[in-house]
Amino acid sequence: MLKESTHKSGLLLAVCLVGVLTALQVSPARAHGQEPSVDPDRARAFKLYDSSNHVEALPLLEKLAAAHPYDIAILSRLGFSLYATATGIKDPSARKVVLDRARRMLTLSKALGDDSNLTMVTLDGLKAGDSTDIRFSDHREAEKAIREGEEAFVRGELDKALVAYQRALKLDPMMYEAALYAGDMYFKKGHAATDSREKSELMDKAGEWFARAIEIDPNRETAHRYWGDAMMMGQNKREESRQKFVEAIVAEPYNRRAWVGLSQWAQRFDVKLAHPQIQVPSDVSALKDNKVTITIDPKALTDKDDGSSAWMFYGLTRASWATDKFAKQFPNEKTYRHTLAEEAEALKNVAGLVKQRIKEGKIKQLDPMLERLVKLDDEGLVEAYVLFARTTQGIAMDYPGYRKTNRDKLRRFLMQYVSSGTSTRRNTATRGKRDLVFSITCWLTQALVAYSNFAPTEDNDSTVTTVAVPDSGSSPRSNISSR
Repeated sequence: MLKESTHKSGLLLAVCLVGVLTALQVSPARAHGQEPSVDPDRARAFKLYDSSNHVEALPLLEKLAAAHPYDIAILSRLGFSLYATATGIKDPSARKVVLDRARRMLTLSKALGDDSNLTMVTLDGLKAGDSTDIRFSDHREAEKAIREGEEAFVRGELDKALVAYQRALKLDPMMYEAALYAGDMYFKKGHAATDSREKSELMDKAGEWFARAIEIDPNRETAHRYWGDAMMMGQNKREESRQKFVEAIVAEPYNRRAWVGLSQWAQRFDVKLAHPQIQVPSDVSALKDNKVTITIDPKALTDKDDGSSAWMFYGLTRASWATDKFAKQFPNEKTYRHTLAEEAEALKNVAGLVKQRIKEGKIKQLDPMLERLVKLDDEGLVEAYVLFARTTQGIAMDYPGYRKTNRDKLRRFLMQYVSSGTSTRRNTATRGKRDLVFSITCWLTQALVAYSNFAPTEDNDSTVTTVAVPDSGSSPRSNISSR
């Protein structure tokens, strides 16, 4: 069974997550304050699209795009519908034509100002190439069943798709996607329900199937996040949904999609996401000729009695790893890399020296950043802080091993620090559009997967260094992940 097939692709995985695209996907007329006239074809196309009936929506969207070639709302939907319906095209050459057109439509939509998460991640999926023929399962009948579910889904036949997904899981009990997609069908049915009791019951059913997917593979983010969607969007469960979104990040922190759920949660509940601001005033150059250069901010070498001089030990510790300790601790690795063990030890040595000097009465007013570091050290969360806030490619390689035995610490850091922040309302007056604020600093650009639309910003009256993340939209499935 090839569990990773759709995880690598995004084509088959993308099709079930569409809802109403948001304010970023508006027509030029609306963008300039004019209400567009009611267009029956537009209304019908959008309704079909929202019900996941991409097959019937597609010809209407093509007609609308011909009449309105620069309408973002039309272009984004057309691009995604092309992308979704391509899964049913058997001929690779014909499928490539459709996928290329989907890419052109979405690229144009992006150029016109569409920065929705759906468009961004769909374009990411298209970059990966056509992997439609990669199998979900080695079990022939299970593979046939899930393909039948996919074909039903793009026609908007949710009940038929649900039966097919459930049959696929019965035939192959380890097929993650079958459980995930079955849950997603319940989610979509619940999202469309108008009766609050029925909606809640369907969301509970969705959760049962997402739980089955998590049992198959807890280290894939998607089912955790979908379950959070069901709790937040379908049942308005603030804390329960936050826990699921945190679990998604714990599962795959260096996957951009894993953060989407928590970002939407923060936007919905007006919470600022942040990690403790700790700016290390010391750095170590790459090893060359068995030598390293330690760079220290002169401010850390003054006679101030705030503990800043302890940062000297950060650079000294890291230098010892680069020149000697790495080779001893990682004898099977021939090339030095910056490791979690090195970074954590360097920070802990600083914290330890600070605590010693406090006991000796040598520090009168502890520097706030050192105070935060000492607190993290006392709580056993230095490694979690490093993995989420100070990640490099080398450090990220150590994440799976750390997660295996320390999932609770990773979860605790995200709950206590990242997602327990204050209101963002004070920021809205200074921003033209409401961006969410992450304090994941530069790790998204340093880690294994970096995304160009994350850019540093200043937050001068905060205790965090922030990164602005474009609004991902309030659509229930615009936080596209594995479909």
